[in-house]
Amino acid sequence: MHTPLSEEIAHTTARLVVEEGLEWGPAKRRALRQMGLPARTPLPDNDLVEGAVREYIQLFCAETQPRELRALRQLALVWMERMAAFRPHLAGAVWHGTATRLSDIYLQLFCDDPKSAEIALIDHHVDYEPRTVTGFHGESVEALSVGSKSPELNEMIGVHLMIYDLDDLRGALRPDSRGRAPRGDMTALRRLLEETPVP
Repeated sequence: MHTPLSEEIAHTTARLVVEEGLEWGPAKRRALRQMGLPARTPLPDNDLVEGAVREYIQLFCAETQPRELRALRQLALVWMERMAAFRPHLAGAVWHGTATRLSDIYLQLFCDDPKSAEIALIDHHVDYEPRTVTGFHGESVEALSVGSKSPELNEMIGVHLMIYDLDDLRGALRPDSRGRAPRGDMTALRRLLEETPVP
């Protein structure tokens, strides 16, 4: 049930997501603090936040966001081609179309051997930082984080390679609550780039 308060929290969250590049979870918690609300205040669901983010982008970033999103998707495709052996899928804001130049790229790799992607980076002399992030089932997942230059944006972008077991791929493509694909492979991303006019 969307209340006026949950909508207000969602709009504050959206501003933090777009202006500071925060992920949705931390942005929701920061929104509560900024609004002086107790930490136990019920948080808006992701659908409400996504709607608020899209609205914010439309109002304040309509001139710049399409070009920034395209640049991030092109960089994501470069990394997907590099990591093609690990069945990469793009997820998050870059996949869903709500990313700006402050957004990071999240690629989910589905590996026979969880160490194989790491070995591939070492073999190609890519500097990375291992970390643990929250996966798509809410579980802890290993991620290999790299900084990669976007030629179009002339900026370093965070690219996070999230390591999943090959078996996880089966449930990964189930549509979300709105019937959309929650992530896409290289073919799907290329199709998105072809269908989206160059800004």
